[in-house]
Amino acid sequence: MPRRRQRPATATIEAELRSLRDALLAAEATHTEQIESVHLAHRRSAANLVHYVELRNHDVRRLQVRLGALGLSSLGRSESHVLATIEAVLTLVCRLNGTTPPRPAAGVALGEGSELLAANAGALLGPAPHGRSTRIMVTLPSEAAHDPELVARLFADGMDVARVNCAHDDAEAWQHMFHNIRRCSDSSGRTCRVATDLGGPKLRTGPLQAGPQAARIAPDRDRLGKVTRSGLVWLGPGTVAPGVVGSRKVTALPVTDTGWLQRRRVGDRIDLTDTRGATRSWEIIGEGIGGWLASAERTTYVATGLRLTCLTTEGPDVVAIGELPATDQSHRVVANDHVVLTRSLTPAEPTGPGEVHRIGCTLPEVFGRVAVGQRVWLDDGKIGGVICRVAPDEIELTVSVVRPGGANLKAGKGINLPDTDLSLAALTAKDLDDLAFVARHTDIVNASFVRRPDDVVQLQSELRRLDATNAGIVLKIENVTAFGNLPDLLLAAMSSERVGVMIARGDLAVEVGFERMAEVQEEILWACEAAHVPVVWATQVLDTLARTGLASRAEVTDAAMAERAECVMLNKGPHIHEAIVALDSILSRMQHHQHKKRSLLRRLQAWDHPADAG
Repeated sequence: MPRRRQRPATATIEAELRSLRDALLAAEATHTEQIESVHLAHRRSAANLVHYVELRNHDVRRLQVRLGALGLSSLGRSESHVLATIEAVLTLVCRLNGTTPPRPAAGVALGEGSELLAANAGALLGPAPHGRSTRIMVTLPSEAAHDPELVARLFADGMDVARVNCAHDDAEAWQHMFHNIRRCSDSSGRTCRVATDLGGPKLRTGPLQAGPQAARIAPDRDRLGKVTRSGLVWLGPGTVAPGVVGSRKVTALPVTDTGWLQRRRVGDRIDLTDTRGATRSWEIIGEGIGGWLASAERTTYVATGLRLTCLTTEGPDVVAIGELPATDQSHRVVANDHVVLTRSLTPAEPTGPGEVHRIGCTLPEVFGRVAVGQRVWLDDGKIGGVICRVAPDEIELTVSVVRPGGANLKAGKGINLPDTDLSLAALTAKDLDDLAFVARHTDIVNASFVRRPDDVVQLQSELRRLDATNAGIVLKIENVTAFGNLPDLLLAAMSSERVGVMIARGDLAVEVGFERMAEVQEEILWACEAAHVPVVWATQVLDTLARTGLASRAEVTDAAMAERAECVMLNKGPHIHEAIVALDSILSRMQHHQHKKRSLLRRLQAWDHPADAG
């Protein structure tokens, strides 16, 4: 049978596809040593990642347009099986041209990549729940250590992975959290994995001088100043009290005499003169374990030692307010102010607008690595500036980005240096101590602030030393360096059997720039899909809902897009239960419409009965 003449257009397409295929195979040969160093279960996935990185080193947009015009795959959804996609398209083009296609190379087959990713997600995060393919990870609050019912309810709401953060609480509290989580799994038969965050070398602002030991109790008022709900006060032997009654905040005040508490009754009136000299009265409206709930109709300022008086038939019954915690203070920073980061962590004096603001920096290593002209972001990007002076013990910056009217800079807030190569090890001395404990209990170790493959290798070495190689590893991508090194980080991590990636969008957004965050998180998703590595979509998912009980429109859309990840993380908040239920519903619905980059064309019923039909 005579061979058909090649069409000029398809001949060019065939040549480009052959060239692209050759480039992928050459990249695989170049990276043979890296590919062979990964766990046997991930060898072909590692090769596919190398193929994907090489593909993205070429600009194939014009080729994509021409392939689409022929009704062929445009390579736009090839992440999980790169070489197989190119070979399949090349084979079809060769048939159009009457030429012989190359013999297929040994790569991940079409459709196989999604199976590998699903299996890896199940091994790391546990089986997907019924009716939902994306897991839900929930950060446990401190109360989870002593409130097993709280953990049980989170689990019943839909929590699939419980996150314990070593930046908070201590080993004793973590132990109780682990126990409460395991008890839920054991009693239900449904799995709940435990993921534990190591703190990592987080840069934070140092302490500020403490404010007065005082508290403010205020009612809610409408726009005309009328009281709509009274303020609530908890009077008890200590400061442990319900933080919220219903949706109302409660201020806990300790008193110095438990006998005074025992003599109180509902309806008693408490008189006091507050710190401003204003006369105020409260009424006891409820009783609790060891204490009383009182209502305050007018704003009241109280301090340690202030006297409370209850008039009785036997005369005034007086008690003093016990030791109150010191109030937090802050610098008030406006545009063009100067902030000086100091090596000293002595509590700094708070300053106001227009003054020089001095505050400590918790990592002394940064002082020898920064340079004039580099950017600094403070408090999750709320305050930004450029370094104007560097001294052995000080870094001075001029504030160029802050909201109109200024912002408060408090102690313990994050510092980001996106232009500075810090070269810090991801595992701190505290992390090593914490790891020695948590490795015996956790299913997954979340590694914070990784930057280079050496960070991953060190963590794997420590897990081997602790005989905890069964623990999964999740790399938190939260700085520019980690994002730039992502393929090498993945290849290093894939020498472990169970591995994942968390898109830690808080610090990462500050470092790469908020305007680039959407682009960057997409690129991380693509690279991880190519490696068949599951992704945890994290930071501020339904955050307003968890904190206030009402979601914003933007964050609902964000949660819907999170369905493309294998797991979505929620942070703690007073309305976390509502957030879990809402996220469960959103993810369950979206899985019928979207899978990774592919839109799923299920039958729509939305337009069966037009709303304005007569």
